[in-house]
Amino acid sequence: MRWDAQKLEVEDPALPGLALRGLVRTVRTPDFAGITFHEVQARSALNKVPAASQMPFRWTINPMRGCSHACAYCLHPDTLVTMADGRQRAIGALVAGDLVLGTKAEGRYRRYVETPVLDVWSTRKRAYRVTLADGTWIVASGDHRFRTTRGWKHVTGTGSGAGRRPHLTHNDKLIGFGLGSLSNVPVARQTASYRQGYLTGMIRGDGMILRRTYVRRTGALNNVTAFRLAFADPEALDRTQRMLEEVGLPTHRKPFPGAAHRRAMTAIHTARAAHLDQIERVIAWPERPELEWQRGFLAGIFDAEGGSSGGVVRISNGDAAMLDHTMAAFGAIDLRTVLEPPAPNGVRNVRLLGGLPAVRRFVHLVDPAITRKLAVAGAAIKSAAPLHVVSVEDLGVDTEMRDITTGTGDFIANGVVSHNCFARPTHEYLDLDAGHDFESQIVVKTNVVEVLRTELARPSWAREHVALGTNTDPYQRAEGRYRLMPGIVEALASNGTPLSVLTKGTLLKRDLPVLAAAAEQVRVGIGVSLAVGDEELQQALEPGTPTPRARLDLIRAVREAGLGCGVMVAPVLPWLTDTVEHLDDVLGRLAEAGATGVTVLPLHLRGSVKPLFLGWLRDHHPALVGRYEALYGPRAYAPAEYVRWLGDRVRPLLVRHGFAGGAGHRRGRDERWGEGAFPSGSLPSLATAEAAIPGIAQPTLF
Repeated sequence: MRWDAQKLEVEDPALPGLALRGLVRTVRTPDFAGITFHEVQARSALNKVPAASQMPFRWTINPMRGCSHACAYCLHPDTLVTMADGRQRAIGALVAGDLVLGTKAEGRYRRYVETPVLDVWSTRKRAYRVTLADGTWIVASGDHRFRTTRGWKHVTGTGSGAGRRPHLTHNDKLIGFGLGSLSNVPVARQTASYRQGYLTGMIRGDGMILRRTYVRRTGALNNVTAFRLAFADPEALDRTQRMLEEVGLPTHRKPFPGAAHRRAMTAIHTARAAHLDQIERVIAWPERPELEWQRGFLAGIFDAEGGSSGGVVRISNGDAAMLDHTMAAFGAIDLRTVLEPPAPNGVRNVRLLGGLPAVRRFVHLVDPAITRKLAVAGAAIKSAAPLHVVSVEDLGVDTEMRDITTGTGDFIANGVVSHNCFARPTHEYLDLDAGHDFESQIVVKTNVVEVLRTELARPSWAREHVALGTNTDPYQRAEGRYRLMPGIVEALASNGTPLSVLTKGTLLKRDLPVLAAAAEQVRVGIGVSLAVGDEELQQALEPGTPTPRARLDLIRAVREAGLGCGVMVAPVLPWLTDTVEHLDDVLGRLAEAGATGVTVLPLHLRGSVKPLFLGWLRDHHPALVGRYEALYGPRAYAPAEYVRWLGDRVRPLLVRHGFAGGAGHRRGRDERWGEGAFPSGSLPSLATAEAAIPGIAQPTLF
């Protein structure tokens, strides 16, 4: 990332008086479009909580003022991202918590690895189309970077002057497998012909059809008929059962006692002779297979007897007819194969040639059901695909752009390795309005670690608990650039000062080793906010923020690191998330994730948050606007009657999910800021309290 120091003009109205407060430089960068960073030399790091406050701590640290919520985004929403299971999904459809492919250097090679999506972002940017020799093309912003054989390159740039930076030219070749071979190829469609082909490959490959006649003791003949298909992978079994039902063949499910198998298996079966007759008609070899039948057959035989290892697809069988049809079907979709020599048991492998480009074509054209077999994680990044840059075309328009942040810092976009513009997990903040300056003018205390060490060394410092995340979130996006938190945590721990962190994002994962090491020296509390359990509602309310699933994964990671993790179920939204069903589901998932304590907080609407939230409510739930206005009136807090009602509803659910024994339900307004408002694990001083239901402050929604 390139950070350009720029002169702060006298008439600049942003943050007046800042020049008198230790301003070092003002930084603007294309990676944070619309944001100005004011880097300052702070005079102090420790902030004392006002005496009137009843918060259970007296000191906080705010390494930044403001929140870098806006940023530069890089790819068109239709760009296809390769998922961890090998499938493709448009970047515009991704959410935090999805698993995609990234890359990681291992020895001499860079390999594909599975990595989570930490966050998703969108804005409008100037559009450029990059076209590669194999026909792959991708629409990106000029600031976006791709991995080439000569390192990371921006889409646009100059060789000299202010715009000088590494950028794509005709001499560059991108890294990956490309999607050019799929540009004019339709995806597999599950037509009647495809369905017949799939059932043929699946049942002939792994099914059992039994017809036997036994002689009873009486001398009478007993005819036994049975069909069974057993699988450990539910996707293939679900698809087969559905397809059989579509041709009028209902089947039943039951566990399959496969003691020799490591994974539990389930079988579908039927014993009616008429059903077996019909199955045999369905899987009969066609005289002239249609193309869709061949696609379906490849999907079925791959699910039944295929596999993929290190990016190499193989399908195994010992029947000559099955092998012949498999080879012919591959040829019909223009994929080259080789028939390997037989094993001692007579089984032979049909091996797909052409590396990952061929695998991607196979998945695109065939659409197997078993996702675990499609994974290419572990394969080395090497490809014969012609991925040389042919052109970089300015499309002359601004368009919507998307970007994602992953655990590896990169992902596969339209088949080529694409860089995260920045490590930018979403974090909101506590009790702050949504003013434009707060999002666009960010003050960064670049010397906060050094100043903190000096303050902690004073004889007067009593090593009291220091809380981070009570004003602005310490893990907002710019923390990925400035990396102030590791130094802060290490300074506090080495001094013997207990600390706590409250956040709602996933960048905290980066510092779990640092926090775990600190916990060996001092008491450490970790708090996570999870406002809404319903993913659709959560994304409508907090677009682009980590999903409930991603936050649950964060809680698990914190617990796996050996740290406590208290969770604020905040804010609970009247008539939207205060039902027994919703609260029971959220608390159950938190218990499963290992949360050490829970606090349930009703919505409050302070300052400019109220008109913003009511505006959102008018757009998404207009029927509730009048009810909210009547409930809150001119107040910021929900009335005491609602708080008591919510407490009575939540308390038995807390007991049910093991969060009993909490500090109780604090009803009084004067007790709003008491220690009981914080769940077990979120503060270093809380060792036993597990749940509370006060009406205290909460993470703001806007």
